[in-house]
Amino acid sequence: MRDYVEQRLRDLREEFETGQKQLAAMEVRTNDLKSTLFRISGAIQVLEEVLSQPPRAPGAAAEKSNGTQLHSALPES
Repeated sequence: MRDYVEQRLRDLREEFETGQKQLAAMEVRTNDLKSTLFRISGAIQVLEEVLSQPPRAPGAAAEKSNGTQLHSALPES
């Protein structure tokens, strides 16, 4: 009987350790997903702001506040 209890205790400790490792890995994955969703949300917001502005004339470049031209990386539509 004692041997059975000792073996069961070892098995449970091993399962517990495995579970802790899996939980830590899932927490890392959760944080990675949250970061990815945050970046996607920011990109969505930027694109929505771009679409909410009136269309520019083809070939027109945006100007920075100091007067130099800023060329858009977005294709003209």
